[in-house]
Amino acid sequence: MFIHIGNGNVILSDKIIAMMDYRTISSSSENSEGMLAEFEKDKEAIGSKRNAKSVIITTDKVYYTSVAVSTLKKRENMLSAIRNMEDFTSESE
Repeated sequence: MFIHIGNGNVILSDKIIAMMDYRTISSSSENSEGMLAEFEKDKEAIGSKRNAKSVIITTDKVYYTSVAVSTLKKRENMLSAIRNMEDFTSESE
């Protein structure tokens, strides 16, 4: 399933490795910044850190987005619920 992560980006939910609060990372120890820098070495960085609320690491990219992690998780949970719903449309015919 696809998830809209803001800033005009839509990604496959299966490709998500991690979603993190950017403010927590940027205000914490050098280890967190170093970890993020290490991911950016191997992956294309998309989006601006300037207004970022969250960082999403996928198998091939690092996204900085203005959407909060809590909102992204709600979207992901909605997709999961939709995926698990049974299809009753054929029964109504």
